[in-house]
Amino acid sequence: MQQDFCFFKAHPSKEYFAVGEKGKKPNIVIYTYPLVRPYRILKGGTEVAYVFGDFNRTGSLLASVGSSPDYMLTIWDWTQEETLLRSKAFAQDVYKVMFSAENEEHLTTGGLGHIKFWKMALTLTGLKLQGALGRFGKTAVSDIIGFVELPDGKVVSGTEWGNLLLWEGGLIKVELCQVGHKPCHEGPISQLIFDEGDLYSVGKDGVIRMWNFEIVDTADPVDDTGLVEMEPMNELWLGKNVSLNFITKIHDQGQSFWLAQDTSGSIWKLDLTFSNMSHDPERVCTFHSGGIEAIGVSPFTCLMATTALDRTVRIYDFSSNSQLSLIKFKQGGTALAWAPAIVSPEGGLIAVGFEDGVVRMIEVYDPTLLPGHEGQANEIAEINLKQVFKPHAAAVTALAYEPKGYVFATGSKDKTVFFFAVKNEYRPIGFICVPGPVQALQWSPPSHDKSTLLILCENGFAVQVPAPHHGKLYTVTTYHIVDLPTQYFHFYSVKSQIKLKDEIARREKEKEEKEKARLEWIKQQKELGIEVEETKEEEAEEEPLPPVYIPEEPSPILCGFYSAPGKFWLSLGGYDSGFLYHCEFSHGGEEDPEKRKDEPFEVIPMKNTENNPIHRISFCTQPPLMLCGMQDGSLRAYPLKEKGISEGALKDYWYLNVHDNDNGQIRGICCSHDDGCLITCGGDGNIFTFDLLSEEEVPKELKVMIPPPRRGLEKEKATEDIKDPDAYNIEEYKQKEEHERKMKEAEEKKNKKREELSALRQDFVLLLQKNQELPKHMQLHREEFEMDRRIFEELDRQTLQRIQLVQKRLAWEHEKQFIGLQKLQKQFQDSLEFTLTVHAIQSNHQISTYSLLTVSEKYAQEKKQEDSKGAVHKEKWTGLKEAEQAEEEISRETSPVHRGSVAFENEAERLKTPDIQKPTTRYIESRRQKIRRLIEKYDALKAKIMKRRAEWHELYKSKPRHSHENSKDAEDIKEARETIGCYRLKSATNYTLTEDERINTEKKMMQLAILEDLIHKTKVNMNKEIVSLRDLKVSTIDEIKSLVKEVKSIQANLDVSEHLPIPPIPQLHPDEVPEKIVECSSDVLLKFKEEQEAKAELEEPLEGCASFRAFRHVFLKTPPVEEGDAMVQTGDASAVVTEKQEAYEMEKVEPTEMELEILMREKIKNLYLQETLIKKINTLVINFDAELRLLRHKKLKMDVQMKSADLRCITCCEELLILKKLEIHEDLLEEQICAIINKQEDIHSKLKSCLAQMEDRKSEIVMLEEREKALYASFEASLGENNEFADVLTDILKKEVVYVEKEEVRRKAGEQNENEEEDDEKPDLKTDEENGVSERIVFDDSVCPEGCSEDLFLNTIQLRQQRIGIEKALQEEKKAAADLKKEYNALAIKAKEIETSLDRKNRELEAFQWEKLHKLNELDVVVPLRLHQVQCLDDGEMPHDFSQTLVFTNQSLQYLKKRIVDLRNEKIMQREIHKKAKEQHKQLIQDKKEMEMEIQGLEERCNNLMMEKFGRLVDFEAVQVHSVNIPREQMKVRIMEKEYKHFVELKEWEEKIVVLQHQLAKLTRENTSKLHQLNRFCHEKHQLETELESLTTGQGGEFEGTRSADIKETARLESRLMHMTCEVALLREEVSQGRVDEM
Repeated sequence: MQQDFCFFKAHPSKEYFAVGEKGKKPNIVIYTYPLVRPYRILKGGTEVAYVFGDFNRTGSLLASVGSSPDYMLTIWDWTQEETLLRSKAFAQDVYKVMFSAENEEHLTTGGLGHIKFWKMALTLTGLKLQGALGRFGKTAVSDIIGFVELPDGKVVSGTEWGNLLLWEGGLIKVELCQVGHKPCHEGPISQLIFDEGDLYSVGKDGVIRMWNFEIVDTADPVDDTGLVEMEPMNELWLGKNVSLNFITKIHDQGQSFWLAQDTSGSIWKLDLTFSNMSHDPERVCTFHSGGIEAIGVSPFTCLMATTALDRTVRIYDFSSNSQLSLIKFKQGGTALAWAPAIVSPEGGLIAVGFEDGVVRMIEVYDPTLLPGHEGQANEIAEINLKQVFKPHAAAVTALAYEPKGYVFATGSKDKTVFFFAVKNEYRPIGFICVPGPVQALQWSPPSHDKSTLLILCENGFAVQVPAPHHGKLYTVTTYHIVDLPTQYFHFYSVKSQIKLKDEIARREKEKEEKEKARLEWIKQQKELGIEVEETKEEEAEEEPLPPVYIPEEPSPILCGFYSAPGKFWLSLGGYDSGFLYHCEFSHGGEEDPEKRKDEPFEVIPMKNTENNPIHRISFCTQPPLMLCGMQDGSLRAYPLKEKGISEGALKDYWYLNVHDNDNGQIRGICCSHDDGCLITCGGDGNIFTFDLLSEEEVPKELKVMIPPPRRGLEKEKATEDIKDPDAYNIEEYKQKEEHERKMKEAEEKKNKKREELSALRQDFVLLLQKNQELPKHMQLHREEFEMDRRIFEELDRQTLQRIQLVQKRLAWEHEKQFIGLQKLQKQFQDSLEFTLTVHAIQSNHQISTYSLLTVSEKYAQEKKQEDSKGAVHKEKWTGLKEAEQAEEEISRETSPVHRGSVAFENEAERLKTPDIQKPTTRYIESRRQKIRRLIEKYDALKAKIMKRRAEWHELYKSKPRHSHENSKDAEDIKEARETIGCYRLKSATNYTLTEDERINTEKKMMQLAILEDLIHKTKVNMNKEIVSLRDLKVSTIDEIKSLVKEVKSIQANLDVSEHLPIPPIPQLHPDEVPEKIVECSSDVLLKFKEEQEAKAELEEPLEGCASFRAFRHVFLKTPPVEEGDAMVQTGDASAVVTEKQEAYEMEKVEPTEMELEILMREKIKNLYLQETLIKKINTLVINFDAELRLLRHKKLKMDVQMKSADLRCITCCEELLILKKLEIHEDLLEEQICAIINKQEDIHSKLKSCLAQMEDRKSEIVMLEEREKALYASFEASLGENNEFADVLTDILKKEVVYVEKEEVRRKAGEQNENEEEDDEKPDLKTDEENGVSERIVFDDSVCPEGCSEDLFLNTIQLRQQRIGIEKALQEEKKAAADLKKEYNALAIKAKEIETSLDRKNRELEAFQWEKLHKLNELDVVVPLRLHQVQCLDDGEMPHDFSQTLVFTNQSLQYLKKRIVDLRNEKIMQREIHKKAKEQHKQLIQDKKEMEMEIQGLEERCNNLMMEKFGRLVDFEAVQVHSVNIPREQMKVRIMEKEYKHFVELKEWEEKIVVLQHQLAKLTRENTSKLHQLNRFCHEKHQLETELESLTTGQGGEFEGTRSADIKETARLESRLMHMTCEVALLREEVSQGRVDEM
């Protein structure tokens, strides 16, 4: 099992150091220093890994803490390799453990969201480890990374937000921060150190601060925040982007300095003396921070390059294990390839891929070889950025050079592979798309005929493409290569099939081994002379084979390499790990790659790689090795033979644990240029080098050769780097250039067309000018210039489409602005109601609406909620009371006599349910009818009993209780108390407040809300009336306008002298329509739009050319008036002149008398209508003014009422202020009362429960006493009369024999204080005599008195045992009842105390209510009165002082007078009723006594009759219930049904047997006939064969001339023979089938 290291800790003496491992069952190894040899091994401290360890001050003890899942804290005596103490540190991650520097018995642990303080305490059972968890209290919970214990026992810890916490006694004493509440560090504090009286804090912000220890140690909180401000004494900032993890102090040659480690992989040398001579922080060395992503080795010398996500590329000399140079970029590196010698003869070119898709070509050179720079370089090697290009849009994952050095390939997670032509400047050739993210790229070796690239994808695809021609231009507009031949391999999982085959082989092997062992055993038995039957054992049923499993997601390909042209090996992760798969590309490439299911043709199992797959594979030539890098960081070396890779060659391997087993997955394996060294890098950030040569072969001195610089390098300008991670990649830049080219061409075409249109417009303008110069009769009209109207229709349609498109685009903005307008209106306009004033028409009277806000629903909702809450509480209270009454009734009804009848009733109900209909005999049916009749009889009897019980229940239910009150009387008393009234003054000392009269803040707020609601509703109603009056004025004005228009039309037919003055049309004042102020008409909007357009025209330059403006002017200006309009006007004028002339000619004609009469009538009619309409106008005005004056008078009255209501509101507000001041105390009292009431209810429920338990105990005691009496009665019955052994047997029965338990307690004190008790129980017999004296006796139950019956003696012994059990149970029940009685008495006392405290609190509440009422009475209330309402006159004059007067309503006063008379009459009536009730009560008492005597006599008679008939009292209901044993009868019927059912089934099976026998006989006959037919066919065949033989062998001369006839006959016979043979075969098959059917 691989073990890695988790922590290192040096011993205080510096002679040893401890190393904590991780893995399964890790150890802590103590090494000696400086020999570094194991000295002690500590085992069993944790399960998985150690997190931290610390030695105490003297170094005698070691404390360690483990990781998940145990988090075990262990104290070791490491010199003896023993565990002293251990305990679970916490339930979550623990980061650190530390011994106290002053007290070695104290420890502290800190971790995720906790800190814990431990001490080793000596207890009675020995030394123990006790931990106290730190409580954060008001402070937010924080992860504790750094902490230190001070000399006085206090602990200082850091926090996530950068402050310091001072702990004392497990609690936070203070939280320390800088002045101004600034945190001590800008981020978490990673370490705290107490050194030489100074306290240092190390933060993730890269700052080390020194604090005054005395201020920290003596800090006390000054306010509730618990923060204490302080300033650091000194501080040291290491620089930007530095995050510190750990610092330690080093003593070297009498000088001390500090070493610090940061998260970016650097080690710093610090001087914390904080003096004028202090040195600046010095970075001693740097490493990669995090895992190393890729590695490459120089082809000429001992140089290697690495890159990681820390954005650096580093150059190392692995011969001296030193870093030569590094270069930093803006993004992390993900892939790296050192250019081969054929590409870079100098050997200094390196290709690096980064996570943003950029590939950078860098070159390493010796700066001392640059011309003019000899001896001036600061570093041994320098790095120059040669070329930068971005081929991908995602992280680059693989880089590969073609073996010939012509093509360079890059792969990425964006599923593309880009090819470049390798020249002085890498030129892009193109890219191809692959089915998944690229995992690795591998060119075919030079031994292959063609140069191909193997592309391995993460999602199980392998792709092979030939190398593109480095000088060919595949495309012009894009770099995407489409016509490159591509072969696909989509891996299809075969691991499940392999496992299935292995399982089958294993089972076959087990069978063979079992059979072999069985045969060997038989052989041994035979050799011993024992005969054994060689029968084959019955095979046990095998488990089903596991199904073939194919993972839903394909397993990722981790690595691979070529084995032959078109063939390659793969290593996969996930489910398919554990094997090396030999695969081959198929030739059919037309199929969709996603649908392919390609299986490997060879599989090699790799040992112990099921959960540890191979991630990297590399080969070494000298010696021939296959090197594998595993997921757990280990390294394997497989020696290869001449045959190459095979299953036999990969059985043996060397194994070495190198990197971290959790995070150290090997990501790179390289061999040096001479195969002398092996280099590995992993995810743990480590690099390891190994010598592959023997000690004799390794050269003694390895000198690294730095590549020389290129010629002219010093003259080149610095290459411009790609710093933007979102920059265009090569393809995107190509597409962008292509798009810009197309846009440029389109713009050129547009400009050309614009120039043509401009020329056409100028020609058209010239034509228009020539048309204007022509005479008018020769000019063309504008419509004649339109060549085709459809053009303008199309333009209009396009314009409409554009308008709709603009509307769609602006829909969101329109909706946004509309919603904003609605919000503004709701906030500022809707919250107000417009105040309008209606003016009279003829007078100066006017009326205005009340100024109101919109209705707030707050108080209305609260009121509704209170009403609903009250209703719900009322319903709950009513339901609770009903439930209590029902429980009491049920408890009264419940009787223990009928407990046993439940099962019988259930059985009866079950018998009543109909069974499934089955064929039965008459007897079974008759038995069923008999049981049914019994059930019906039982049901009738039961119904009779239940009816009688219900009648008794109803009778007892109607019986009133002793405390019963007539409901009608109670309601009358309640009504009288409510209506009697209390007319004592509230200031009187004897005034009492009822529950409903008590006022609190909530009720007062509701009163205020109701009052405000009434005021608002009244004002709203008045406003509605005023608005309706305004509407009436509007309608009146409209009507007057129509009437005036009609009057004017009438006056047009009258002479001017006859015209009456027309009343002026009234106008609406602006304050009568205030809502129009916020309304925007279309004219206003248009005007606003014109103003905005004018501003825009002034600000923006003019658009378009002059020809366009002229063209627009011609087509958009209105037509000239001189043309058509002048002609129209001329025509109209001539028509008017003609009409005037005709009228003039008609006037000259004198009218006739008839016409004069008609004219006179028309004149009279018009005069009448004129006068009537003017009167109507005046009437409308007068009526409106009258309506206004009436409403104004009504409003004045309402104003008075509103003033009174406002005064009442002021009073309510003052009362509300007082109530709010007293609300806290009142709520406190009510809460106390509620708490006491809850306690009272709890006590009452306990009392009720206790009482119920006592009743149960009493019933149990009664039942046990009855059982004891029954037992004695049974004993007397068994004795009979005149039994001579009666006294002896009675003594035996009454002797008290009980078991006595002897307890022996053995205590034993151990080292861990464990008490063990052992109880030995021995049954003894103790006999108590009747006089109460106890003595020991030994009684032998087997001895029977002489002459006494043995059965009687045994029955007595048995009855005695039953009596003892009953008495024991009775004693226990009485004891339990006594305990319950004590508990009940204690609860009753407690209930009485609670009731007393409740009364006291109620009195306090009443006193508080009186005090509150007194304060409310001190307020002044304004009551407006008229003079006639004052009746307390002093000698007919108004009194000067009204302080002693009362304000009463007339209604209340009249009610009091009436009530006095009613009460006097009611008193007389009640006296008469009481007298009659008293007489009736006496009569009822007498009747009750007589009925009780009669009932007692009937009961005595019934008991006497039962004693005479049965000899004892009998419960007739129980006798009736148990008279019929229905279950037994039912079981009999069931038995009969089962027997009948089995009989029927047996009969059916016999019939089936008969049918099958007939079928067997029939088949036998058919088989026999077919056998006879077969025999006949065989005879015929024999005869035919004989004839055929005779015909073929005959030598007669008669056949010589008929040779052809013989041949034909022979052929016929042969065909017949074949036919017969087929028939025989068919018959044989039928016969065999018949035999099978018979079997």
